[in-house]
Amino acid sequence: MRDVYLTDDLTDATALLDKAIVGCQNDEVDEIRSLGDTLVRWRTEILNHQRTGASNGPTEGLNLCVKKVKRASRGFKCFERYRLRCCSTPVVFTWPRRPSPPRIGDRSPHSNA
Repeated sequence: MRDVYLTDDLTDATALLDKAIVGCQNDEVDEIRSLGDTLVRWRTEILNHQRTGASNGPTEGLNLCVKKVKRASRGFKCFERYRLRCCSTPVVFTWPRRPSPPRIGDRSPHSNA
């Protein structure tokens, strides 16, 4: 599945995803077959990442920050104070760059100088 997201080519991503689906659906473990069914249901949405480059990562990151505030507060009684605390908490996101696919034949010839 990681390779599906690493490739920039929609055709390659489609082929990789379909291969993963077939592999999961033919597995003897129930949970893996269930994963295959889930991948079939979410196929369009997964491939939309290649079409648009969109991700829900920033939203999930903000949700994580809000949950951290909630855990640290041990439960606010007043929603307004909770809202203010969430809004005033500094949020710094440093999203990693998209990793590049592994290169084949990475060696460079040594010069005989």
